[in-house]
Amino acid sequence: MKTLGKLKEKYMNDPEFRKHYKQADLEYSVIELLIRSRTQAKMTQAELAKRMATTQSAIARLEGGRVSPSIATLRRYAEATGFELRVDMTPL
Repeated sequence: MKTLGKLKEKYMNDPEFRKHYKQADLEYSVIELLIRSRTQAKMTQAELAKRMATTQSAIARLEGGRVSPSIATLRRYAEATGFELRVDMTPL
């Protein structure tokens, strides 16, 4: 039986897999940032939703990765939790 680490190592040699993995990794990183900013602000999804003039279920969809948020939505989320949104690009 192979470990998850060994499987990942094997599949990362495939350029197509690597491309999809990096894309998914970025999406999960954004979700993690959203949840971390809300929890650091000591807010529930319902409290954040009220501050953003939206619904708790909309916040749950954002944090669950079921929607792809716009920059404007990410900015509103950041500001509602007391953070500033920053976007960065680095060379490949």
